[in-house]
Amino acid sequence: MRSLTSEATATHDQYDWRPTLSAGAPASQPRGRAGRHGGARRAEAARPLEPWSRTLALTALAQVALLSLLSVFGGLGPVGWLAAAAFIAGVCQGLAVGVRRAGRDSLGPADKVTLARSTLVGCVTALVADTVHQPAPVGLLLTLTLVALVLDGVDGQVARRTGTCSPLGARFDMEVDAFLILVLSGYVAVQVGPWVLAIGLMRYAFIAASRLLDWMRAPVPGSMAGKIVAVLQGVVLLVATAGVLPQTVTTVAVAVALAALVWSFGRSVVWLYGNYAETTTAATITAPLIQTR
Repeated sequence: MRSLTSEATATHDQYDWRPTLSAGAPASQPRGRAGRHGGARRAEAARPLEPWSRTLALTALAQVALLSLLSVFGGLGPVGWLAAAAFIAGVCQGLAVGVRRAGRDSLGPADKVTLARSTLVGCVTALVADTVHQPAPVGLLLTLTLVALVLDGVDGQVARRTGTCSPLGARFDMEVDAFLILVLSGYVAVQVGPWVLAIGLMRYAFIAASRLLDWMRAPVPGSMAGKIVAVLQGVVLLVATAGVLPQTVTTVAVAVALAALVWSFGRSVVWLYGNYAETTTAATITAPLIQTR
């Protein structure tokens, strides 16, 4: 698993669209100006969509098609539709903002794999949300989750082989992973206990803390241990969702996964604080030397 302006625009009231009959200015002039500006606006509206916009539109259509199949074969209800629609809308909106900020005009092949995976996560979200009024079809839920987890290892390989690795792609992949874990932890929490939600909420708590504490905003170096812990969460939650183990064994396995996640995040926090302390100390020592020169 990989580790996601305001613009000054001319307003309509900046132009005087009312016809005036002043000397030397024919009455038809404002109408001509309006026509020119209207033509410019029509040309702007007729401009073709960016490639990434078309990709996002196709993703939304694919999500609708998959949800329709779930309605036919899995009895998906309106709650599931609403949950999946909110998820895929958030994905498309967030990715559109990221693409604009990165100054890109298209999505790479690995990004498209992650987008395909996000539609599967949308289906998982729909099935879990729909449990408010009917049990989820476990076989279908497991199949979709398994495929989504397997594809998680594909997009990274595609990015490396095609030389299209990017911070945007890494962040996008991470956010899709995090949301899938959140949804699965919510499903398992109903069977095991509400404390399981800590697995899905921990990343979002970490992000919230980084908004408040400057020293937590530095990038954390990746490690093999961190990747193993991340994979462990998905595997354990998948097995817990299947319900193939005794309740006691499932509870212990989920507790071990949570403990490993706490250790992983705790190690990151310790590293961030140590890095901040070293940077602050170095700046304090260097400042007097700069001032005496």
